[in-house]
Amino acid sequence: QLEIVESGGGLVRPGGSLTLSCTANEFNFNYYTIGWFRQAPGKEREGVSCISSSDTYTWYADSLKGRATISRDGANNTVYLHINRVEPNDTALYYCAAQHKYNYDCIGSVYEYDSWGQGTQVTVSS
Repeated sequence: QLEIVESGGGLVRPGGSLTLSCTANEFNFNYYTIGWFRQAPGKEREGVSCISSSDTYTWYADSLKGRATISRDGANNTVYLHINRVEPNDTALYYCAAQHKYNYDCIGSVYEYDSWGQGTQVTVSS
């Protein structure tokens, strides 16, 4: 069973940067499409970025476009989400999720993902 663990959250000042990590226990981690999602208090969970199987395609929500980079370290079964110039609106619980099928592209819909981590909290505040 695929298990996912997020890390890297914490308190960040506006304008700063952060890197979130998503680590899985599968040796063929490159097979999975991985998505990052976030959920702020009182709001629905939304997709913010994803990377397709074998890293052929990446996608970013408009809210992160130009400020974020998603990448994968297959040797360490980890996907990273780096966000620059963080804003208070980036405050949320960030989740990582995996699709259990090979894809040449990806989308940020919660309904497309099969395995989820427990989340890591990001708080942007001065």
